[in-house]
Amino acid sequence: MEHLKFRNFGHDIIVLHEADIRKELAPFNNFASKSHKDFFIEELNGLISDSKFVLISCAILKKELPSKIAQEANSYHIALLSCLETLYDFLIEKGQEQKTIHIVVECRGRKEDNALELEFRRICDGANKFGRSLPFKIILADKKTNSTGLQFADLVARPIGRHLLNRTQKNRAFNILRAKFFCKGGRSRAGKDYEGWGLKTVPAPESEKPR
Repeated sequence: MEHLKFRNFGHDIIVLHEADIRKELAPFNNFASKSHKDFFIEELNGLISDSKFVLISCAILKKELPSKIAQEANSYHIALLSCLETLYDFLIEKGQEQKTIHIVVECRGRKEDNALELEFRRICDGANKFGRSLPFKIILADKKTNSTGLQFADLVARPIGRHLLNRTQKNRAFNILRAKFFCKGGRSRAGKDYEGWGLKTVPAPESEKPR
């Protein structure tokens, strides 16, 4: 990622936010030419495709939630619980469930951050599907933090959302991500059995609900 930044901007003090790139906000409005911008986008897609990471995500389908839950529930807290539980499933698969894992969360505001941290600690203290303490520690990071992991997380969110809103629409960015999701059956099933695992939705589809 540092090499990509140096090649395209001359320095690495650039934070890659998907919305800024899409809306062509500074510094993503200062390419020498359209061909340079296209080169940057292609190189960014290649970086995500070639990078080795496992993707765990959760999307809240608000229009499909019961109206009372949609009005009262905190979407961030619901997604946090889902992702932490799935991450622990991943650690169990790798035999790493006893290791301390640091979770970096992007700040959104003092009130929101305090509420999220409280919910994080409640989940890790046992309010989860396992009914046990989870070995996670939270790190709250400013939005301007030049963290590779946070930038990857920001870049993958919109393609996932677009896919879920319209599964028939061509979505090259999501197709790049298919093989990244945590999936049922280990990495031999990468790109196939990821729905309900590395890609979860709330509410879950009928096919993914326990019987």
